[in-house]
Amino acid sequence: MRRRARMGAALFGVLALLASAACSSQPQANEKQAIKVVYQKTDSFTALDKVFKDAKQEFEAANAGVTVDLQPIQANDDDYGTKLALAQRSPDTAPDVFYEDTFKVRSDVDAGYLLKLDSKLATWSDWSTFNEGAKAAGRGDDGGIYAVPLGTDTRAIWYNKTVLRKAGIPVPWQPKTWDDILSAARKLKAADPSLVPFNMYAGKATGEGTVMQGFYELLYGTGSPLYSESDKKWVLGSKGFTDSLQFLKTLYDEKLAVDPADALDSNVWKKVFGEWLPQGKMGATVEGSYAPSFWQKGGSYEWPGYAQDMGVAMFPTQFGQDPGRVSMSGGWALAVGAKTKNADLAFKFLTTAMSKKNALAFDVNNSQIAVRTDVASDPGYQAANPFVKDVSNLVDVTHFRPATADYPSISLAVQEATEAVITGKRSPAEAAADYDASVRKLVGDAKVIQK
Repeated sequence: MRRRARMGAALFGVLALLASAACSSQPQANEKQAIKVVYQKTDSFTALDKVFKDAKQEFEAANAGVTVDLQPIQANDDDYGTKLALAQRSPDTAPDVFYEDTFKVRSDVDAGYLLKLDSKLATWSDWSTFNEGAKAAGRGDDGGIYAVPLGTDTRAIWYNKTVLRKAGIPVPWQPKTWDDILSAARKLKAADPSLVPFNMYAGKATGEGTVMQGFYELLYGTGSPLYSESDKKWVLGSKGFTDSLQFLKTLYDEKLAVDPADALDSNVWKKVFGEWLPQGKMGATVEGSYAPSFWQKGGSYEWPGYAQDMGVAMFPTQFGQDPGRVSMSGGWALAVGAKTKNADLAFKFLTTAMSKKNALAFDVNNSQIAVRTDVASDPGYQAANPFVKDVSNLVDVTHFRPATADYPSISLAVQEATEAVITGKRSPAEAAADYDASVRKLVGDAKVIQK
């Protein structure tokens, strides 16, 4: 009897502890709750910071007892990704809501960082206004949605009309082939040897800028893909890969691009936007549709005359073959952390930050291509800058980076190949062979195909 009594007491104690723990894990009526929001902010990228500050004020006013803890990370894209990944490792530092580069969605899903949102999106009426193609950017390998896109972009050639006119190049300028680009760049160099005629990023320092505003514009214009979607394998040995490296070699060898030392500076883009183009020291650069955000009022490098002085051209295919032009698209999204203790509140904040009002403000201030149909049709969006129509038309011919978990490693291998070529360490053929070997080592023979 005494033993049974002691067991009963022990059992009662355990139940009491469990009940206490259960109660303590649930927010009490007077208990403060906090939503931690991690995102990128730089001197030139403040549009999201503004959106989040507005959303925080709105959200806290509507949700008594809830605090939104905004934690901006001052870093470039690559460093931001590294710091975010470090924060994700512990439940104590992991964010509830965070800013996510869409090309990392699948690898981050595999790493266990992102919460699956399908059931929550099903109850959000605004989800129906999002472009179906844009929705796919947040999809994991299992078909579920793990991130909600903020906007997308395209790539084009941005050129200084005054600089081109001085070299005798008629504007509007629209090269039809790669040779047309080289021909114009050589004319610019001959007219003013101090100019940077044509900029394309290369090397590891500029990270995804190297591939999105550089190598892929070339590669996808040859008809050779980086990845075969039908075979689900990485493409090796393509002539287009070597031809693309050869174009970069020509551009840099003939000093038609920036000096290699500048190319290997992670901040070279600041000179492109803040000095060389506004000051008439550069003919053209390949950049994203967001370029006007740097020059418009409130931008990092305000340039009142940019709308009159700048022009935009489509990047041509190698020989002018169909479809005649090429572009790359990326974009960023918002995600809910898999380690969040307040999933419902976190998602509710996400939807507040991505309301039509906030999405419109972000797309206009950051010169993004809208992914919400109601934003795309808004007069304020359509009048945001004089280039909206031109860069939006490129969506018809754009390409997206392979949405695979191993893509980030492949991207680095491409960046290394471009750096080896522009610095003269390897020939295009040698750098392409090095790339092939790296990819085989990274993914294995079963996941590559020769084309």
